[in-house]
Amino acid sequence: MDPEEFYTDIIHFFEDIDKYYGSQTDITEGICTSSGDFSADYTTWNLFEFDLIRSAYRNTGDRFMLEGKGMYYEISAQSIVSFTQPGRHKFEFVERLGDNVYRITKLRFHYKY
Repeated sequence: MDPEEFYTDIIHFFEDIDKYYGSQTDITEGICTSSGDFSADYTTWNLFEFDLIRSAYRNTGDRFMLEGKGMYYEISAQSIVSFTQPGRHKFEFVERLGDNVYRITKLRFHYKY
């Protein structure tokens, strides 16, 4: 995928995310320290569950933001190295945060349509 198409896909995702407002949202986050190898040997996992209230793009720091009651999550736009849609209402972002530090953010929306 060429870089322009890659960024266009990300922008389209965030332009259309408002259809998920009010939906239960699951974020599974993995931080790994081995060149993007998200196996259990190299990754620490976290899970967040909330109803999506709003999303936005924060210009200061170039961050995409997702918000729910008592929950705030950001993805660094500059750090994204991969964006995929592995299933219906499922999306994955991979960010490169350092030389050998990667974060995968798996979003799943429990959407009724």
